[in-house]
Amino acid sequence: SIWEDDDSFIRSDYMVINKRVTSENTFGGETGFTADELEEIENQQWVKRVAPFASADYRVSASVTQQGRGLSTYMFFESIPGDFVDVPASQWGWREGSDEIPVIISKDYLTLYNFGFASSAGLPQMSEGLMSGIPLTLTLRSEDGMRTLQFHGRVAGYSNRLNTILVPQEFMDWSNAALGTGKVKNPSRLIIEVSRPGDVAIKDFIAGHDYEIAGDKSATSASFLLRVVVGIVLAIGIVITLLSFFILLLSISLLMEKNRDKLHSLLMLGYDTSVVGAPYRRIVVVASAGAFLLAIGCVFILRAYYLPALEGLDAVSGSVLPMLLLGAVLTAAIILFNLMAISRKVRGAWRIRR
Repeated sequence: SIWEDDDSFIRSDYMVINKRVTSENTFGGETGFTADELEEIENQQWVKRVAPFASADYRVSASVTQQGRGLSTYMFFESIPGDFVDVPASQWGWREGSDEIPVIISKDYLTLYNFGFASSAGLPQMSEGLMSGIPLTLTLRSEDGMRTLQFHGRVAGYSNRLNTILVPQEFMDWSNAALGTGKVKNPSRLIIEVSRPGDVAIKDFIAGHDYEIAGDKSATSASFLLRVVVGIVLAIGIVITLLSFFILLLSISLLMEKNRDKLHSLLMLGYDTSVVGAPYRRIVVVASAGAFLLAIGCVFILRAYYLPALEGLDAVSGSVLPMLLLGAVLTAAIILFNLMAISRKVRGAWRIRR
C-alpha cells in the first residue's frame, strides 16, 4: 500500500513502455510498435499480457470557467482496455449517448497548473478534490474542422505513474470512428502486465531494445526488492522451523533412550504404556506451547517497534489473525507428531519387555 495507494487504479504489476525518441526518428521516423515487435514482447517469459495505447485521431480542447475567469487549452486523449484500469464500473466506462466523459489525468498536470500557471496568471490554486468537482467542457474537432462535438468531463482519478489523459476505451473507439481520419497507426506506447515486477530480465530487455519505461520506476524496483527480501526471510524461517522440529524430536528421543532401562522397569512392574509416556508428553506439550506463546509475544513486541514507522509512510497493517492461526496449526502439528513418536518409543519398550 505504500507504493500503490496513489495509483490504486493502476496496479504495480503494470508498466508502460515506449520507444526512445532520437535524432534519427525526430522528423518522420517510426516511433510506433510494429506487429513483429508486439509479438516479440508478448513472447517474453515475464509478460502476462500486452495492450496498446489508443490515441485520439482528432483535436481536443478543454475549458474551465471559475469565478468569472476562463481557462482553455489544447489537450489529447489516450485509452487502454478497461480491464487494465481498476476503477468501479459506476465511475469508469461510457455509453453512446452520454454527454459525460470520465478522465484520469497525471498529477504532474495539476502540479504544473498550481505552481506554474496559476501563480503567474493570478488564478487560484486547486486541490485534487476541488478539481474533481469542477466541470470541464471538452470540445472535440475533426482534423478538417467540419465536425465538432462537445462533452462534459469529470476527473475520475489522478496518476503518478501514467503521464497521460485517459478516457474509457468505449469512448475512444466511438469518437475515433465519428471524428477520426480512419488512418491506421502503429501504437506509440504499450501497457504490459508483468509476472515479476522489477525483474532484472525486464531491465535487460528494455535496455537491449532501446525502449523506455514511463513514470517512476523506483516503486516497481522497491516492490521487487521487497518480494526478494520476504522470500529470503521466509526460506530462512522455514529452515529454522524444520531444524527446531527435528531438534525437539531428537531431544525427546535421546531423553527416552537415556531412560530406556527405567521405562523397561516401569513396564515390568505393570504400569500402563500411557502412564509411562505421560511425563514425555507433558514435556512436548509444555515446550511447544511455551515456545508458541513466547514467539507470539516477540512478534507483538517487534510490531510495536516497526508498525509506527511504516504507518507514518501510509502503510496499512494487516490482521494478525492469519499469523496466530498458522502458528497454532504448526504448534499442534509438532505436538501431534512428537506424541506419536513417544507412543512408538513406549510401545517399542513394551515389545522388548514381552
